[in-house]
Amino acid sequence: MKQKRYFLSEQDIPSCWYNVMADMPVKPQPMLDPATREPVTVESLSVLFSEECARQELNMTERWIEIPQEVREKYTYYRSTPLVRAYGLEEALGTKARIYFKNESVSPIGSHKLNSALAQAYYCKAEGATNVTTETGAGQWGAALSYASKVFGLEAAVYQVKVSYEQKPYRRSVMQVFGAVVTPSPSMSTRAGKDILTRTPNHQGSLGTAISEAVELARMTPGCKYALGSVMNHVTLHQTVIGLEAEKQMEMAGDYPDIVIGCFGGGSNFGGISFPFMRHNFSGERNTRFIAAEPAACPKLTKGRFEYDFGDEAGYTPLLPMFTLGHDFQPSNIHAGGLRYHGAGTVVSQLMKDGWVEAVDIEQKESFEAGCLFAKAEGIIPAPESCHAIAATIREAMKCNETGEEKVILFNLSGHGLIDMTAYDQFLAGNVH
Repeated sequence: MKQKRYFLSEQDIPSCWYNVMADMPVKPQPMLDPATREPVTVESLSVLFSEECARQELNMTERWIEIPQEVREKYTYYRSTPLVRAYGLEEALGTKARIYFKNESVSPIGSHKLNSALAQAYYCKAEGATNVTTETGAGQWGAALSYASKVFGLEAAVYQVKVSYEQKPYRRSVMQVFGAVVTPSPSMSTRAGKDILTRTPNHQGSLGTAISEAVELARMTPGCKYALGSVMNHVTLHQTVIGLEAEKQMEMAGDYPDIVIGCFGGGSNFGGISFPFMRHNFSGERNTRFIAAEPAACPKLTKGRFEYDFGDEAGYTPLLPMFTLGHDFQPSNIHAGGLRYHGAGTVVSQLMKDGWVEAVDIEQKESFEAGCLFAKAEGIIPAPESCHAIAATIREAMKCNETGEEKVILFNLSGHGLIDMTAYDQFLAGNVH
């Protein structure tokens, strides 16, 4: 079975992130302070986030944001990640499509999340913080921030969604190996957690509940900053290193994507692979399609409403203009814990509203079937989240069989599933629906 991989030299690893907001034809609506209903400022955001991340969050004018040298040096430990021509998957599908994937599973913690974790930990340390706190679903972001915190000499506290804390004990162990304190959410350690458990004693948690607890801890702890793994603009900014590399690698392959696909929870890996290519659509040079693949159990883009909503369950965050299922939405206990979030990031939401982005929802069983087919064809067991992107890719490849078109499809393999084998056990036993 053939496989062709494309790598960049160290000097070709991007030196800047791409800020899509600078080129968007219609800018995102402002985030609002829930008390005053006035747009948030760098000063108000930097109460929670590092000041530099707050500046990046609201920056709608600078197209390129320089990657700090200390962060870029850490990137070279695992970047560039390979772009792979998926000949095995093409053969298994009997498709005329040419399929490529960007393999972010080769990072030290097994997913794309480290791209932003290193940046956020660096900024927090540079500005004098001693601690960081965050939420995590499946644990990929929590593992990334735990590792990045150790790299830059910070202490980390992670609130992990309770159902994922129980489903994925080894992700919890990974975080603890790096020295993080991990708490299942909702918990009795915060006011927000206590209130949620008082209302719903058997609450299995969501990213909304975990964000509430992490935000509360950051507010109450001197020297502590909050770091977020998705949704926010600065997080997706850091992830554009994925798409910027992929652009150069696709050029090496002599191809250009007709379709770019990423799984979708809050938007970080989808935006990371998509936004660098999307700028050529804005300019009229290209007409690439961008498809966000979300779980049918949490379909904010396909079935949610575009409105202002909180990013967390307790209502601690600013009001975000986004596609949402409601900040108190309780998703079912699917294994793709990183996609169990009620809302979409403001940038992707605006792009979706304006027709630059498409969305599909994928049933859990279809996603695991796609993941198993991919594993047999390419030798990589994908994370349950990434299986959604693979399922959407297979759908598009099979359409090519029907039409006879030879489309070029690029998807982001956002992480491996080697710490998710209990989920695969459940699927193989016939217990995933």
